[in-house]
Amino acid sequence: MGETAKTEKAPKRKWREGLKSEFKKLVWPDKKTLAKQTLVVMVLSVFLGGIIAIIDFLVQYGLDFLIR
Repeated sequence: MGETAKTEKAPKRKWREGLKSEFKKLVWPDKKTLAKQTLVVMVLSVFLGGIIAIIDFLVQYGLDFLIR
């Protein structure tokens, strides 16, 4: 019974150690890169939102035309 408890804890320890080593490999972007990437995400979000709004308007207009 004591051995099963040891085998249950071993994977958690290995997982935690693996997670720790992976976090040490992370490289965070500098402020300039982060600002550029944030700007790109915001511009693309607005752009795609506009495209979706236009498509929505056209579909709604088309359905209204067909119904009336």
